[in-house]
Amino acid sequence: QQLVQRTQEKSKGASPSSTSSFEMLDMDSVPPPYQVVKPHWFFCRRADDNTSWLPFSREDSEKLENALGEKEDVVVAVDGERYDVRVKERRRYAVYWDQAPSEVRRCTWFYKGDKDTKFMPYTEDFSNNLEDAYMIAVTLDEWKRKLEFPSGETVILHNPKLIMQYQPIGLQDEWVSSPSEQTRPRTVKRGVDNISVEIPDGESEKVDHLVFMVHGIGPACDLRFRSIIQCVNDFRSASLSLLGTHYKRGQEDGKVGRVEFLPVNWHNALHGDATGVDEDIQRITLPSISRLRQFTNDTLLDLFFYNSPTYCQTIVDTVASEVNRLHALFKQRHPEFTGAVSVVGHSLGSLILFDLLTNQKTGSRESNRERNISVPICPVHKVTCDDPCPLSCDSLEQTLIRLGLQEYLATLQRENLDLESLALCQESDLKDLGIPLGPRKKILDYVRRKQVQEVKHSLNPSFVLLFIYLFISRIFSQNYEYFDVGIGQVSINYPQLAFQPQTFFAFGSPIGMFLTVRGLKHIDPNYTFPTCKSFYNIYHPYDPVAYRIEPMIVSEVDLEPMLIPHHKGRKRMHLELKDSLARMSMDLKNNVLGSLRTAWQSFARLPVAALPPVEDGETTTETNFQDTQETEEREIKVGMLNGGRRIDYVLQEKPIESFNEYLFAIQSHLCYWESEDTALLLLKEIYDKLGVALEQPQQ
Repeated sequence: QQLVQRTQEKSKGASPSSTSSFEMLDMDSVPPPYQVVKPHWFFCRRADDNTSWLPFSREDSEKLENALGEKEDVVVAVDGERYDVRVKERRRYAVYWDQAPSEVRRCTWFYKGDKDTKFMPYTEDFSNNLEDAYMIAVTLDEWKRKLEFPSGETVILHNPKLIMQYQPIGLQDEWVSSPSEQTRPRTVKRGVDNISVEIPDGESEKVDHLVFMVHGIGPACDLRFRSIIQCVNDFRSASLSLLGTHYKRGQEDGKVGRVEFLPVNWHNALHGDATGVDEDIQRITLPSISRLRQFTNDTLLDLFFYNSPTYCQTIVDTVASEVNRLHALFKQRHPEFTGAVSVVGHSLGSLILFDLLTNQKTGSRESNRERNISVPICPVHKVTCDDPCPLSCDSLEQTLIRLGLQEYLATLQRENLDLESLALCQESDLKDLGIPLGPRKKILDYVRRKQVQEVKHSLNPSFVLLFIYLFISRIFSQNYEYFDVGIGQVSINYPQLAFQPQTFFAFGSPIGMFLTVRGLKHIDPNYTFPTCKSFYNIYHPYDPVAYRIEPMIVSEVDLEPMLIPHHKGRKRMHLELKDSLARMSMDLKNNVLGSLRTAWQSFARLPVAALPPVEDGETTTETNFQDTQETEEREIKVGMLNGGRRIDYVLQEKPIESFNEYLFAIQSHLCYWESEDTALLLLKEIYDKLGVALEQPQQ
C-alpha cells in the first residue's frame, strides 16, 4: 500500500513535458526494475553456537525451498541423507548419531561487522523487513532511506550497493545525534550471490560403497579436540574432492557416485552412566595436576579398559551393535544400495576391529539364527553349566555346532574322527586337513578345557598319566612360534557383524605390538580373516603408536613398506632430493675412479613418480601405477591377510615434518583424518574392485 501511494504521488507531480524529457535521458541512468531476491538455505553448525552458519548445497537448498509451500510439516533429507530438516520447525536433525538439533534459516539478507571474517544471515523476519524497504527504494528510486527496528538497530539504504546497519549503544550521550557517530557500522548485502561464501557441491545420490570408521582412545580425534563426527566429516569431504579430480571421467560416465563414511562412537558408552567407571576412577584420582590426570582418565585409560575382560566386553559389544545399527539404518534409508561395506579403525579402534574380524563366523547369520545357535567364543576361565560351549557334548556334530564350526564336520568325518580321536590331534594334523588357524585354535582350546575338566572330576591314576602324556607330547611336538596363541582376548564373547566387510583399513595401528605382547610371534601366512579378504595397515612414518604387520608374516625378508602415492602424482620434493642424493652417493662408492659426470647424471635423473603422468585417453590401469613398487609387490607374497598383496603402507612425511620428527610425533598419529593421500588409497582400493580406474589429474 505504501508503494502504491508513493507511486501515485509521483505520477501526479509529473510535468506535461515529462514524457519528452524522458526520451532525452540516457537510458543507462534508468534504475533497473525490482527483482525478487533468490533465497538460499543455511544451517547452524552447532546448536549452542549461533554464529557458525554454513550454506546447504544448491540442490538441498532447492529441495527445502520447494517443500516450503507444503501444508504439512515436511521432512527433507539433506547432506547425503545424513540429516533431516523439519521445514516448518526450521530444525536440522542428525540421522546416524546423537547430536542436538540446530537451527535452519531461509536466508536473503546478510551482514558483516568490522571484525567479522564472513557474512552472517539475518533472521527471516528481519530480512523480510529489509526486503520490503529495498523494494520501495528500487521501485521509486528513492534512497537514503532509514529503517529503525524495535530492537534499536538502524539500517540506512544509501544506494543499491551501499547499505549499512548501525547498532545501538546502551548509554548514549545527549550530543550524539548521527547514527554514524554511535558505533562502527555493519556492511549489509542482499542475496547469497553478493557475499563471499563457498556453496558446497551437492553429493551424488548414488552410493557405491559404505565405510564405517571406528575411533581410538579418548573423546577427541585430533589436535583441535574435535569429535569423531567432525573428523569423519573432513575425511568424507576430502573423498568427495578426490572423486572430482581423480575419477572425473567415471563420474561423467555415470560409473562413479560416492563413498559414504559413517562414524562409530564407542567412547560414550564406556564412560557413560551405564558403566559408572568414570565415577569409580574419579574417587581414586589424586587432586594434584588435575588437568593432566583428567586427560589421562579420558584417554590413556581406554587402553587399560580394553585389556580388562569386563570393559573389553563392553567396548566390543558397543562397536559391533553400533555398526550393525548404522548398517541397518543405512539400508533402510538407501533401499537401492547394493554395494559392499568396509571398515576403518584408528589407533585402538583398529585393534578392536581386528579382534572382531578374527572372531567372525564364516557361516551366515541367517542360518545361525534359524537354528537358534549361540555363536560367541568360549571363555577359558569360566566352566559353568551355562557355558556357551559346554564340554560334555555327546557327539562331534554337537560340539562343532556349539563352537560355531559346523562347516568342518564333513572334513573331520571323512577322516573317521570322533571326539576321542579329535582329542589326540595336534595342530599340524588339523592344519593338514585344511582347517584355518582360527578354527584350529578353537578346537585345541576346547580339547584342553575338556581335559582339564575331566581331571577335576576324576582322580583315576591312569587317566592322570594319560593327561600328563598328552600334555607333554603336545609341548614337545608344538611349533613354539604358534604355541598356545589365540587371536583376540580369549575371555571375551565376540559379537557377530551383520555383514561381511570387503576391506579392513587400519590407521596408525598398534595391532602388531598388541599381538606381540599377547605372545604371538608369527602370523601364519595362510591365515585370513573369516569374513574379510583385504587388510591395509596405513601409518605415518613418525606415528609413535603405529606398528608394522608384515614382519610378523615374512620374517626372513627385510621388506620396506609400500610408499603411499602423493595425491598430486609425485613424491614430495624433499623425498625426491633425498633419493637422488642416495643414488649419487651409491654411484660414487661404486665408481670412485670414474668421472663425476656419471654421478651428476645420477643426481639429475628424476626418480620414478609415485603416480606416473597419464597421456590423454589413458588411465592408471593402462600405465604402471608405481612401477617399481608394483613390481616388488608382484614378486613378494606376504601371506593371505590381504589376498597375497602387500599390507604395510606408509605415508610421505611433509617437508616441515622431516626437520624434527619428535616435534610432529603426536600430530602424526592424528593426521589421517585430513590426509588426502590416505583417502585416495581407500578410493583406489574400493573402485579397483568395481572396475573403475584411477585417473591422474593434469598438472
